[in-house]
Amino acid sequence: MKILVLNAGSSSQKSCLYELNDVLPDRPLQPLWEAQIDWTHQQGIAELKVKTAKGDRLEEEFASDSRKDAISRMLQSLWRGRNQTINDLKEIDMVGHRVVHGGQDYQQSTLISPDVKKAIARLSVFAPVHNPVNLEGIEAIEKILPNVPQVAVFDTAFHAQLPPAAFVYPGPYEWLENGIRRYGFHGISHQYCARRAADILGKNLADLRLISCHLGNGCSLAAIRGGWSVDTTMGFTPLEGLMMGSRSGSIDPGILIHLLKQSDFTAEKLDGILNRNSGLKGISGVSSDLRQIGDAIVQGNQRAQLALDIYIHRLRAGIGAMLASLGGLDALIFTAGVGENAAVVRSAACEAFGFIGLKLDGDKNQLSPIDQDIAALDSAVRILVIHTQEDWEIARECWKLYH
Repeated sequence: MKILVLNAGSSSQKSCLYELNDVLPDRPLQPLWEAQIDWTHQQGIAELKVKTAKGDRLEEEFASDSRKDAISRMLQSLWRGRNQTINDLKEIDMVGHRVVHGGQDYQQSTLISPDVKKAIARLSVFAPVHNPVNLEGIEAIEKILPNVPQVAVFDTAFHAQLPPAAFVYPGPYEWLENGIRRYGFHGISHQYCARRAADILGKNLADLRLISCHLGNGCSLAAIRGGWSVDTTMGFTPLEGLMMGSRSGSIDPGILIHLLKQSDFTAEKLDGILNRNSGLKGISGVSSDLRQIGDAIVQGNQRAQLALDIYIHRLRAGIGAMLASLGGLDALIFTAGVGENAAVVRSAACEAFGFIGLKLDGDKNQLSPIDQDIAALDSAVRILVIHTQEDWEIARECWKLYH
């Protein structure tokens, strides 16, 4: 069966086509075709990049104000032109979508129906940057492939087994009754990394205690026991928890009350500050990109150094909290853009946990390791760098529903 995956971000759209048989492979397959649209570089201009398993490539720019039209153009490269991978769109058996917020109602991957679409739209109030674009992708596919089943794979689902002590906020009980609770995010990535960790270690996932550090522009940790998340750092929204690229992470809510009491402050202004102008970007004044922060540190920029110091301090504190929830640790996982590529972050994070017998192999850490154990031989805890593959995890979820 051929499964098309759509993974929508606020300013990008990724897509892959996988071909799976009746037996689900242990390792990720190479996509037959993969494409990405990026809207970040020029207003109203979409940048399309396509590559196929045969080695064909396409890069082009085109005017685009409509995500649906851009998706349609992207998919055209799948079935015609020099990147053609299939003869007819009818060869596609199922389409899987990453959907960021599934709320309390959707705690597993689900076939999309009118009711599911309404729920995704309703939950947009909790994930305004992501759920609306997830829905646009679903509706675009409805026009292009009207009879093909579509599946919503929810980022919140992996955290569905959080215990009440972890997901209930200590506000009035009415909050919980109104759906204000901790949901957790990056679940598709944490789920993939947990499975891959068990594979690398040659252990049964059900027997492992893991801390997964998803460190990208957005950052979250998950404490994983028995193959499920039992604690995590993101909460009601993806704003809670660790310091991130442009998001503040957790701060004293009294600060928000203080700011809102000032006459010129609005909720919209506060949203802009906390989600788009805080974190590494807000402290450094340089960038939300850790690579540019590193360059600025080399040039003696003190604010950039402070940004990195806060980032590490909060990452260590978060790992400590996850460690307490697990009561022990078999492996610490680093994944996503920063986790996979920033040796300095991995080194600084691990440095604080020598007291539990965790020891990093400094040479392995510097070698851009992927899907490898970088712990010292005598380390009591394994340290893994794993290349997260959310698209493959979405394809697996589709396959499981089909079978």
